[in-house]
Amino acid sequence: MPAYHSAFLRESDVRVIGNFSLPNLRTRTRGPAYTLPQLPPNVSELDVDPDSEYYDILDETLVLFRANTLFRNFEIKGPADRVLIYGILWISECLGKVKPTMSRRDAEKALNSAALDHFALPGDPGFPLNALYQAPRDRTEADLLRQYISQMRQELALRLTNRLYADESGKPSKWWLSFQKRRFMGKSL
Repeated sequence: MPAYHSAFLRESDVRVIGNFSLPNLRTRTRGPAYTLPQLPPNVSELDVDPDSEYYDILDETLVLFRANTLFRNFEIKGPADRVLIYGILWISECLGKVKPTMSRRDAEKALNSAALDHFALPGDPGFPLNALYQAPRDRTEADLLRQYISQMRQELALRLTNRLYADESGKPSKWWLSFQKRRFMGKSL
């Protein structure tokens, strides 16, 4: 059975830097991404319909995370798959920072701090999948990509926290934490 690919591969009007696409995001975090409309009050972010205008690649990353982490290989079919891979690696990194005894507030602080930490871009020596990603052409593209990925990391950390603490127990979901040690494609950020 092959890994799940991004449904956003079909979108052709998305800006691409190197071979990393910059799709629209539903976010309140500041950054360069074009923003999708916010969810209506009666729709939970845990139940966003994939066919709705509110669904973005971060929702897809969270939905496909657990299934795709079970695969050691992933055939990349386009720039949106590279965003999906990066998001999956980032979620793995986040889960490694959350401890079973952490409160929601402590987890939010830890993940937001990690999201704002310096990180390697494609082409940098510390980037884990340089063989699969192209480096930005110039400094302007590199800055834009760094801002976009930073915005993406912050929003994913926030949405992951909402899923980790979806019930009212005050403890992170054991089901999500069971994926702490899994490494997608044997890599980590």
